[in-house]
Amino acid sequence: MSAAPPRWRTDFSLALVCLTWGATFIIVKEALADASTLLFLAIRFSMAAAALAIILHRRIRRGKAARLALRGGLIAGVFLFAGYAFQTLGLNYTGASKAAFITGLYIPLVPLVGAVIYRRLPTASEAFGVLLAAVGMGLMTFEPGAGGVNRGDLLVGGCAVAFAFHIVILGHFAKDADTSALAVTQIATCALLSAASFWWADPVHLHWTPRLVTALLITSLLATAFAFAVQTWAQQYSSPTRTAIIFSLEPVFAWAASWIVAGELLSRRALVGAALIMAGILAVELKPFRRAAHPSS
Repeated sequence: MSAAPPRWRTDFSLALVCLTWGATFIIVKEALADASTLLFLAIRFSMAAAALAIILHRRIRRGKAARLALRGGLIAGVFLFAGYAFQTLGLNYTGASKAAFITGLYIPLVPLVGAVIYRRLPTASEAFGVLLAAVGMGLMTFEPGAGGVNRGDLLVGGCAVAFAFHIVILGHFAKDADTSALAVTQIATCALLSAASFWWADPVHLHWTPRLVTALLITSLLATAFAFAVQTWAQQYSSPTRTAIIFSLEPVFAWAASWIVAGELLSRRALVGAALIMAGILAVELKPFRRAAHPSS
């Protein structure tokens, strides 16, 4: 690993990634009127993989670091595909800002996934944070008269679990693997899985509109190629847990973008739920009941 950059640079890079992802929730939701979910993902990740390969191919090293990147990229790519498939399918049935807060549940899940991998019980702060986030998700999804949890809420909840595993896996491999190869491999894996499934797992439709083309350019080049290259680089110098606390800003960015672009608002009950999810995220990451350091920290 090269010399570590100043911490502010790493944190700012991750925050920029977070802003990019948050702003694209509403863009993706609107684009799904013109393309089926998995076909949209296949095009998005194929474009991103091609862009990354062109930009980063000269930086890819050979040897042990490249082999480690290949293995890590394949594993991370599977969870990345699962996360985006669940999330994008869920956006067909639930609001963009609501989906963003439910997706944010991956943040308190990161140390729990780390606890499973490291075979250590979660700390009191982690357990308290997950409890707060679970209550918050319940308030957001069990709206009176809305028939309980809808299909989109469940799908986005599955995305949160997949993204938690993705961050822990990426943090494990990024410290020793070639980060350029790791970034390209995980995005290419996601593209291949999307291409292998869109024609049978989802009713196919595609209408080339300016809205769809704009969404594909933004999500493939900025929210995928740029964002995951930066995240992979930054996680060499930042723990999965520190990465997660910075990513806690993503639902806030998504909520703001949904309000600005589409005027989407949350009910009072959902606002309380969103606040509890954010409180749960902060409880996990700030660890007010701190004891011993967690292996994923």
